[in-house]
Amino acid sequence: MPAAISIRCNAPWKKKNNHVIGDRLPLALAAVELASDGPIAVLHPSVDADLSALPPARVLVISPMATVCTAFEARGFEVAAAFPADIRFAASVVCLTRARAEAQAVLAAAMRATDGWVLIDGQKTDGSDSMLKALRARADVSAPISKAHGKIYWTRGGADFSDWAAGPELHPDGFWTAPGVFSADGIDPASALLVAALPEKMTGTVADLGAGWGYLSAHVLTRDVKAVHLVEAHDMALQCARHNVTDPRAQFHWADATTWKPDDLVDMVVMNPPFHTGRTADPSLGRAFIQAAARVLKPHGALWMVANRHLPYEDTLAASFAKVVDLDGDARFKLVRAERPKRIRG
Repeated sequence: MPAAISIRCNAPWKKKNNHVIGDRLPLALAAVELASDGPIAVLHPSVDADLSALPPARVLVISPMATVCTAFEARGFEVAAAFPADIRFAASVVCLTRARAEAQAVLAAAMRATDGWVLIDGQKTDGSDSMLKALRARADVSAPISKAHGKIYWTRGGADFSDWAAGPELHPDGFWTAPGVFSADGIDPASALLVAALPEKMTGTVADLGAGWGYLSAHVLTRDVKAVHLVEAHDMALQCARHNVTDPRAQFHWADATTWKPDDLVDMVVMNPPFHTGRTADPSLGRAFIQAAARVLKPHGALWMVANRHLPYEDTLAASFAKVVDLDGDARFKLVRAERPKRIRG
């Protein structure tokens, strides 16, 4: 097994487990015989997925999310952001993701690196039915086990699924993105609105919380700033950001933006915070970003933020900053500048 990687973030975002692999995996393992030794990869599980049916000492949890890796590392599992290049796996468990191209890429990686069974698990809302149909067109696949609004099925590893593989690639508009990354198909209109509102004069050190593939940071670095910290929990997004932001003033952090701590407080924060946990809108996530911005800013620092207009962030902004300015935005998005953070801990 590879050595466990070090994750520089703290507690993961709280998330209801909508991916109930724990109900289906024991049934599959009773029907299929795994090799008695060798590592087992578990790809893209939800943050609180129940993997107790597997021997923990043999499991490597593979997820691009720093928050997920932190949670499983705390539970005693070894973790990695991607498949190690030099490891062959006795079995793999693929947890389907909502993005079809991302799910196909994950499955292609599992097929390439696995000598034994590859088990595929997912909810109906994750596309478990359509993935089963696609697999049956090119491989021998077991009958599915259906439970808890989802399915699990399996096939032998080793087949060539290289046409499903995907990673960072150059978009026709000139930026690098990848399947599963936020705004993979084009520039997010909310981020574009924030970029247009940023002041021409920007100095000091800036943190881009939830930096994604680097759109905001790339524009901030056209100003006379000292440094920009790109803080992003999704490893693939950060890989794309490294392609898109090549300025030596950029510093990249694979971390949970809600708990990340810079070595020194920053002068400005820019952000377009996420507000979904899976398919469910979760404004508490955006509130946590606002509170994190207040923690990492200098006493006279400022936050520049864009958000969907319906999201209820006003109370958190007022509790976290001495001055909050509504910059109008448009019908869909609100723009906010918040100044002088209040030192609220927690």
